[in-house]
Amino acid sequence: MKPRPTICQVLHSLVVGGAEVLAARLARRLSDRYRFVFACLDDLGPLGEQLCEEGFAVELLDRKPGRDLGCMRRLARLWRREHVELIHAHQYTPFFYAMSARAWRGRPPILFTEHGRWFPDYPRRKRIFFNRMMLRRTDRVVGVGRSVRQALIDNEGIPGGRIEVIYNGVDAAAFDGQAVDRAAVRREIGLAADDLAVIQVARLDHLKDHATAVRTIQRVAGRRKDVRLVLVGEGPELEKIEAEIRNRGVEPYVCLLGLRHDVDRLLRAADLFLLTSISEGIPVTAIEAMAAGLPVVSTDVGGLAEIVEPDRTGLLAPSGDDAALAEAILRLADDGPLREQLGRQGRRRAEDIFSERKMHATYADCYEEMLRD
Repeated sequence: MKPRPTICQVLHSLVVGGAEVLAARLARRLSDRYRFVFACLDDLGPLGEQLCEEGFAVELLDRKPGRDLGCMRRLARLWRREHVELIHAHQYTPFFYAMSARAWRGRPPILFTEHGRWFPDYPRRKRIFFNRMMLRRTDRVVGVGRSVRQALIDNEGIPGGRIEVIYNGVDAAAFDGQAVDRAAVRREIGLAADDLAVIQVARLDHLKDHATAVRTIQRVAGRRKDVRLVLVGEGPELEKIEAEIRNRGVEPYVCLLGLRHDVDRLLRAADLFLLTSISEGIPVTAIEAMAAGLPVVSTDVGGLAEIVEPDRTGLLAPSGDDAALAEAILRLADDGPLREQLGRQGRRRAEDIFSERKMHATYADCYEEMLRD
């Protein structure tokens, strides 16, 4: 039997986040066709530990600050040792290290998936020059949405003809199962059965702007005492978020759950989904919320307008505008039929456009084409 080709996925880390979850699920789904190994520049993370337990090879490269030449050498050694035939780099810094580790050689080919953009995002001449010099004919570039693709053209100098769009996807069927006992889930996390549960699932990172979520819920609570903001996720901004909650006196209205592995249950027990990011690609959590039948209230940044159709699957507001976000929540809070209508249409959109099965099949096609070159 012909051995499976070895693909190395290169990431910052395997903490729980959109790019990391996508990479892990991609490896699990396609492991019958390819042998996957993982290289983490900075941190193993809980997903990395899980993948190790499942039998995947996961290596921590322990990147140092600045441009770490030793990290590049360790990455190249890993590829030689594991007989890697294709590299899949997730986000720009892993892509930079992959291109640098390969240096002037043409092999192995690199598939670069850009999941989102840093804020603020602007062109850097040195990076544009580096990208154009180091990108090979056999390499391919993917943006997870049209807005991400455009940013790669404008700010990385990558020709548009070389960038394709592969939307992030979720398994909508995972939200079909047995009906969740809403009251039981709500009791478990300290909510009453009739509370207006607004859930935000996002890493506690400054790009997610949880401070705006807290201000938003403060405004809503001034008019509806039954509102509860449920924050799911972990990250470096935890202490700042806790301080914001205390300073605004909204402790009775906010519930911090930390990292959870039952997001599907929590979503199906909520009333609407909130996302207050200042920068995004195509956030998987927003798609999961639609798959769970929730209307989405979010900031209009990055690729969110590609997910959320205003007045069809949710409502959009400017970044940082807690007043507009609060009005959107109050509009949905007062209109149960509208919430249900947006939720149904969002579910259909998640199934039709943001299918995990379609995403995996498209990446598999990319792998096959690149391995044949």
